Amino acid sequence: MRLRLSVAYGLILGSFMAGPAFAVEPGAPESLITRTDAVRILVQDRLAQPFKKKSKYETAEHGALVAYYAEGGKMLWVDENGLKPKANLVIGELTRAADYGLNPDDYDLPGEIVLSSSEITPTARLAEFELKMSHAALAYARHARGGRKAPQEITYNLDPTLDLPESATVMERMAVLDDPASYLRNFNPKHPQFEALRQVLLKMRGGATEEKRVIIPNGPTLRPGSTHEQIKLVRERLKVPVPVKNGVPLFPADVYDTELEMAVKAFQKKRGLAAEGLVGPRTRRALNGGSVPKNRVKTILANMERWRWVPYNPGKLKVQVNIPEFRYRVYDGEKVITDARVVVGKPRNQTPVFSDTMKYLVFNPYWNVPNSIKREKIIPYLNSGGGGWFRSSSRPRILETQNMYISYRGKNIDATRVNWNKVNIGLYRFYQMPGPKNALGAVKFMFPNKHIVYLHDTPTKSLFDKTVRAYSYGCVRLRNPRKLAEILLSRDRGWSSGNIRAAFKSKKNQRVNLKTPVPVNITYFTARVEKSGKVTYFSDIYGHDTRMARALKL
Repeated sequence: MRLRLSVAYGLILGSFMAGPAFAVEPGAPESLITRTDAVRILVQDRLAQPFKKKSKYETAEHGALVAYYAEGGKMLWVDENGLKPKANLVIGELTRAADYGLNPDDYDLPGEIVLSSSEITPTARLAEFELKMSHAALAYARHARGGRKAPQEITYNLDPTLDLPESATVMERMAVLDDPASYLRNFNPKHPQFEALRQVLLKMRGGATEEKRVIIPNGPTLRPGSTHEQIKLVRERLKVPVPVKNGVPLFPADVYDTELEMAVKAFQKKRGLAAEGLVGPRTRRALNGGSVPKNRVKTILANMERWRWVPYNPGKLKVQVNIPEFRYRVYDGEKVITDARVVVGKPRNQTPVFSDTMKYLVFNPYWNVPNSIKREKIIPYLNSGGGGWFRSSSRPRILETQNMYISYRGKNIDATRVNWNKVNIGLYRFYQMPGPKNALGAVKFMFPNKHIVYLHDTPTKSLFDKTVRAYSYGCVRLRNPRKLAEILLSRDRGWSSGNIRAAFKSKKNQRVNLKTPVPVNITYFTARVEKSGKVTYFSDIYGHDTRMARALKL
C-alpha cells in the first residue's frame, strides 16, 4: 500500500494536469488509475494518519470513515469533474444549521471551494473536500439527533439514553441518495414542541419584537367586585377589555368584573396557582413573568437541545413529567388525555432527566427507605445525645408509630440494640409497611432504573397546593395516581374502574405487570409553546439552562 501511495503521490502531485488517468507503475500493462481513484488514495492515506482522539463519538465517526473508504466506498462529494451537485445541497443545509438550533461553526467545511473543471481543481484539494464534508455530515447527523454535547458531561442529573444514528449507515445512505441534505435534516426531532420552539426561534432571530411587557406593581389584593387603578393593568395583561354597548363602555376599566375574574382564574390554573380569582403577591409575580429568562434565545436553544434527548414514539401511549412545570401528562400519540400536578425532587435531591419504560404497578406497596433518607432523616432522629446509644430514649419507638421496621440479614431487629454511629447503614433494611402512613401512598408505578426513581402516590396531599413543588428526594409524587392507574390498566389489562377501586381498597400488596411496557420520559423544559403561539416560561429550578448555555457556548 505504501509503495502504491508513494507512486500515486508522485503522479498526482506532480502531474495532475496531464490528463484524467495515471499509470500506477512505469511499464505496467495499461494499469491506470482515474482521477477519482487518486482522490480515494489520498483520502485513505489521510485517514491512516494518527487520529487525535477527541470525544468517543468523533472517534467512532472516524472509524466509520476509515472502514467506508477502505472498502472501496465511492466518493460522496467529488468526482473527476470536481464537486457533485449533492455536495452543494449539503453545504447549504449545514450553513443553515442555526435554523434548527445548531451552530454552523461546528462543521469544519473547506474554506475555499473551487467549482470548476478537473484541470484547475487540484486532486489534493478534492481529497480534502471529500474528507471534511464526510466528517461534517456525520457530526451534523449526531448533533441533530442527540445534541451537541453529551448530557452526562454537563451534569450527572442529565442522563438520557441517546438514540444516535450509526455512522456507517449514514455514510451508506448518503452514498445512494441524490439529496442527502433532506436526509440529514430529518435527524432533527419530530416532536411538535420542537418545531413550535423552532418557529419561535426564527421569529426572535428575524427581529420580531416581543409584545410590550405589562408590569403590575405591588399593591393590595384585588378582589372581584372591587375598584382599583391596577385592575386596568390586569385587563391589559390578560387582554380582557371592558364590554362595550353602542360604542360606550359599560363600566370603568378599573372595575373587577365577572369576565375578568374568569380570565384571572384561568391564568392561575394554568400557572399552577390556586384558582380563586384573587390577585395577590403570587399572582402578581406570575402575571409579571416570574423569573423569566433575560436572554430568551438562550432559553429556547437549551430547550430545543433537550428535545433531542426525548425518544419519539408517535402513536404510542406514554407518560411525560416536566420537572420545572411540576406537572405530568399522559399522551395517546400526540393527544394529551390527562395531566395533573406533581411534586419533584428538591434542588439538592434532584429528579434526574432520563427515559425508560414502565413495566409494572404495585398497589399498597412497601417502602424500602433509601440510604440517603436513612442518613439524613431517620438516624439523626433516632440517635439521642449519649453518643448514639438509645439506652432509655423512647425515640426508636417512632418507627413503630410510623409502621416502620428494620431488618438485618433477613431478620427484624430492635433499633435500640444498635449503635447507629458505628455500623454500615447500607447493610440494614429500613422498610415501611403498606398503609395510610406509607410514604408511597396506595400505588407506585415502576420503570426500573439505576436512579431508583419512580412515580408514586403520597399521603402528603397539601404540597400539591403550593406553587413551587420541589420537596421530594428524587421520586415523582402524583396528585391523582388513580387516574393514571385507570388509564394504564384499562388499556393494558382490561380492568374496570371497579377493579381499580378494589385494588386500592384491598390494602393487599399486589404487583400488576403491564403486558405492553409504557414509555416514561422525565424531562426538563423551561419553555413551552401554547396553541396560541405564545411561550410560557418556567423557572430554571435546577440550573440546567445555565449549565447548558455555558457548555454549548450560547
